[in-house]
Amino acid sequence: MTDTEASRTFIDRWSGSRGMERAVYQQFFTELCVLMNVDPPDPDVEAVPDYCFEKRVDITHPDGRTTARRIDLYKKGCFIIEAKQGSEAGDVAIGTARRGTESWNRAMRAAFGQALQYASYLPEGKPPFLITCDIGHVFEIWTGFDGDYGGFGARRTVKLEDLADPETLEYLRTIFTDPLSLDPSLHAAVVTRDVASRLAELAKTLEADGHDPEIVAQFLMRCLFTMFAEDVRLLPEDIFTNALRERWVPEPRKFQFGIEQLWKAMDQGMPFGFEDKLLRFNGNLFAFNSSLPLKKEQLEMLLEAADRDWSNVEPAIFGTLVERALSPKERHSLGAHFTPRAYIERLVRPTIIEPIRAEWDIVQAEVHQLLGDGEKEPTKTQRNAAIKTVKAFHKKLCEIKVLDPACGSGNFLYVTLDLFKRIEAEIVKELQDLGESQSAFELEGFMVNPGQFLGIEVNPRAREIADLVLWIGYLQWYRRTHDVQPPEPVLRRYENIECRDAVLDYDRQEVVLGDDGKPVTRWDGETTKKHPVTGEDVPDESARAPIYKYINPRKAEWPDADYIVGNPPFVGNWRMRGALGDDYAESLRKIYKEVPDSVDYVMYWW
Repeated sequence: MTDTEASRTFIDRWSGSRGMERAVYQQFFTELCVLMNVDPPDPDVEAVPDYCFEKRVDITHPDGRTTARRIDLYKKGCFIIEAKQGSEAGDVAIGTARRGTESWNRAMRAAFGQALQYASYLPEGKPPFLITCDIGHVFEIWTGFDGDYGGFGARRTVKLEDLADPETLEYLRTIFTDPLSLDPSLHAAVVTRDVASRLAELAKTLEADGHDPEIVAQFLMRCLFTMFAEDVRLLPEDIFTNALRERWVPEPRKFQFGIEQLWKAMDQGMPFGFEDKLLRFNGNLFAFNSSLPLKKEQLEMLLEAADRDWSNVEPAIFGTLVERALSPKERHSLGAHFTPRAYIERLVRPTIIEPIRAEWDIVQAEVHQLLGDGEKEPTKTQRNAAIKTVKAFHKKLCEIKVLDPACGSGNFLYVTLDLFKRIEAEIVKELQDLGESQSAFELEGFMVNPGQFLGIEVNPRAREIADLVLWIGYLQWYRRTHDVQPPEPVLRRYENIECRDAVLDYDRQEVVLGDDGKPVTRWDGETTKKHPVTGEDVPDESARAPIYKYINPRKAEWPDADYIVGNPPFVGNWRMRGALGDDYAESLRKIYKEVPDSVDYVMYWW
């Protein structure tokens, strides 16, 4: 029997199973393991407690009591499965509840709550997957590689008939055998490091040809987004990569004009090559579409980069790595010292996400009240009231403003956007459960978008990368959740990332001149070298920057925001003059009279 025939036999056998959860669930999962060609659970729970039916877990109550509960199916480091079995209208045995009813939705939500509680009390820690299963009908799957499974609406649904698809069956098999391989962040981090290193090598050769590093950075950022756009199908498949391979690498003199025509077509939504019309991207990125002339070997390096899968870059570290790849000063630290996503989430979750989730929990409880007790189906009036309540919360989520006043290349803002999008996905799922179609929902024009995430950054290149990072993260989400192209223009000019000093405002800067009439300089505050004895990074005094005088200094103003998060630069008090300049340090201390002179630079953000 072929795999397809075996899947069809399994589906046909179990699709008629209804209303007898406790009697059949162990047999169902044992046969599923046979179908997936994986070892089934050991029947002796005491002998093999790490992969078994009826796994014991002790729940501790607030009053100190402990209750022993049983997980239907458990595999350490893999999953918790909570099994139910519903029924169809007209069946004699009701089982968990009639499928498609509000009672069934409540029962499955309660099963998720049970699984979530079990995960919290396992001494070995939470597994990466929680699964609830209505036997013979559907699997609902939650992913928690970061320890957060999200709410009920964060589930992925796999229907019994979907097991006829080899990819879906392989997905379930991997959950049973190698779940950590499904963690997208592991693959994305490798891809991100790889594409950044390739950019760095190309940037180095272009600068060696005498091109200004800022012009090189602008050029490569446009190339970068073009590669991303074709890999997420915002451009016709491989339009850039094929042009490189077939036209520009063989004849390098055609590249500069050709790529400028492509970028012009992307900016304005015009025809290009054999394509009638490209999507109109607009935005700041392609407003200036000038290119650089590239040699054959440089075009081959660009082609090698374009052949990578840019759709899976990880925006949470992408900004930092790209900024370093494009910076002659920081290229040496390309693979080190970026802030891992987990560290960013330690700040973002308690500061922003937990308060919003608490409010979302209240909204969901209110929705359940509006729908009644579940004994009978809610009326149209009840459903409409529930839909209105969920939409009101979604509208509020889409109006929240988050500010990072030292945003760098945008990592904190992106992670916050991503976590907002996870909540939004749960809201969409809740509305679908209530009978609202996603198309009607989207027509109202409310979606979490990059314009909600505000930043201040003094470095022009980092500011531009932050804008790019937010758009890449947003478009990755759009690609995962929509079957249609985004509305035009694809890139909006929200002007949400400002390029300026976040704590000191002034009318202008004037270069300080010495007695010889030449600019007075200081260490540039960035460039380091290895100490010959200790091997530590120390200031490279040969890297100089002019010292400025600040005319009419005053406190900088920040845009209105509901939440503020970030990681402002740390410069110790004793280093402020050397790193920032005498006049800057004195201006800060003069206008921030309430801040003691002895504090570090970071306290001016506070």
